[in-house]
This record gives sequence, C-alpha cells and structure tokens, in this order.
Amino acid sequence: METTVVGLAWYKRENYARLLDIFEDRDKLHDTYDEWLASAEQLRKTFEEQAVKTIKVDIDPDTFPKWCKSKGLRIDATARADYASWKVELVNMIG
Repeated sequence: METTVVGLAWYKRENYARLLDIFEDRDKLHDTYDEWLASAEQLRKTFEEQAVKTIKVDIDPDTFPKWCKSKGLRIDATARADYASWKVELVNMIG
C-alpha cells in the first residue's frame, strides 16, 4: 500500500509578520505566529492519525511571491497549497 504524502505550507517565526503583509488572504490567517503554529500542528496530527505523511514546506517571503507571479497566481491559500504540492512532487522526483 502506497503512503499518502501531503505538503503543508509552513512558516518560520521570523517571517510570519512579513508573510501576513504579502498574503492577499491575510484576513483568513491567525494574527500571531503562536496561534498559527498551534493550528498547523493540530492539522499535522490529524493527517498523521489518518496515516497521511506530512512534509513541511517553507514559505519564504522573498521567493514565494516570485513563484506565484511566474505561475500567474494570487498570493493566497490556493497558491500556498499548490506550492507545497509542487515542492513535494519535486522531492519525490529527486528521490
């Protein structure tokens, strides 16, 4: 049986405020890094309870907007999910 793997957009504490300024859907995100982290860790736990492996995919405030622009995407949750999936695919292709 093949293991399901999902990429989760992940933020570094030092980048969180800057990312909030960049994200077009900022109003849908937690105000503080600690609130976001608690929610993200709960999501990881839920996936793992369902035997889904998660990979944290760092969202960098310098490179992510450029990636979005190159793909014609808004800088929002859909783009973050697409980016995380793309990164997981790259990892799987490399080995």
